[in-house]
Amino acid sequence: MSCMGFGSTAKKLQQVADMAEDVYARLNKLREQVSEMRETVVETQDRVDELDRELAEQRAILEALAEQRGVDVEAVTAEVHVVDAEEVAAEGGADGGDAADATTDV
Repeated sequence: MSCMGFGSTAKKLQQVADMAEDVYARLNKLREQVSEMRETVVETQDRVDELDRELAEQRAILEALAEQRGVDVEAVTAEVHVVDAEEVAAEGGADGGDAADATTDV
């Protein structure tokens, strides 16, 4: 009977070892995925930083050109913000929002 006990124990130990190997393999795969994700995040941040630099350069050029031609950049951007706000308010009104109704009742 003691031989059967050792066989059963060996089988259970093998099952535990198999499960441990599976968990280890999954952990390694997860580590790889996390590492790849980190690389992607770093690459994306680098691209965003480069786009920010390019946008700042373009804005500076546009402001310089506007100044040469006598265009008030602040007035133009303020007008754009007003138009954007009006569009947002109109979209809120289309949804039946009470906030837009409250401002028109005043």
